[in-house]
Amino acid sequence: MIDLYYWTTPNGHKITMLLEEAGLPYRIHPVNISKGEQFDPAFLQIAPNNRIPAIVDTAPNDGGAAIPLFESGAILLYLADKTQRFIPQDLRGRNVALQWLFWQMGGLGPMAGQNHHFVQYAPERIPYAMERYVKETARLYGVLNKHLSDGRDYIAGDYSIADMACYPWIVPHARQQQNLADFPHLARWFERVAQRPATVRAYALSKTINTAPTVNADSRSVLFGQDAGTVR
Repeated sequence: MIDLYYWTTPNGHKITMLLEEAGLPYRIHPVNISKGEQFDPAFLQIAPNNRIPAIVDTAPNDGGAAIPLFESGAILLYLADKTQRFIPQDLRGRNVALQWLFWQMGGLGPMAGQNHHFVQYAPERIPYAMERYVKETARLYGVLNKHLSDGRDYIAGDYSIADMACYPWIVPHARQQQNLADFPHLARWFERVAQRPATVRAYALSKTINTAPTVNADSRSVLFGQDAGTVR
């Protein structure tokens, strides 16, 4: 059984997409980050960075004690290795998937996240910051679009954790001020992933847990007001 500590964000969706694809038994523990539940001491024992998602695998493959994990990329890789699915098993294919997984973790996610912050949520409009992150998001869309221009169906050939990592960060493309028509190969891939039954199930599940905006007037200080003192 996988215990999934989850909220309805792009990083949270990555894990439900994989769990639904793999058919692994799991139970969701909602962590409402708008209400500060990510600072609960019990959750911090699993996820010291006070971010979702996190998991506890109560039945790891080595037969030992339960394994807690935080960081969505690490969780995707762990679950792919656990099931021996959704990551190529050959050396070269595995590293194609891994480099795009890390590309999402180090590039697409953080840059789109800053895009969201300055375009949607910042208390003052800062044109330089808005333009900087909208343009960088567009550049990253272009990188993935070019990679997919050789006609491949998925990022690493077969469907993999690379696709699951990237897809949720493309879902809010309109909020990122991106037009998918400008990236036809990415758009083709996006629709293919969107139509997978496991993707449909994962996103339907999210609506049973939360339909309210994560960021509102009450949650801004919780989500954006942290500093070093938060973790002391």
